[in-house]
Amino acid sequence: MPKMKTKSSCKKRFKVSATGKVITAQAGKRHGMIKRSKKFIRDARGTTVMSDPDAKIIKSMMPYDR
Repeated sequence: MPKMKTKSSCKKRFKVSATGKVITAQAGKRHGMIKRSKKFIRDARGTTVMSDPDAKIIKSMMPYDR
């Protein structure tokens, strides 16, 4: 049986934690920062844990990172 392939886009953008949660960068920080509040920019630092329905889709694209 051949190995399944991991989606290249997913391995670049997401990481699966030891407990199986999908970690991703905060959304909304690429451009247009002048219209965002300082509080939004501050709260959107670092990484976040993806919601369970979205994480299920990502995990299906990353078969060996569970």
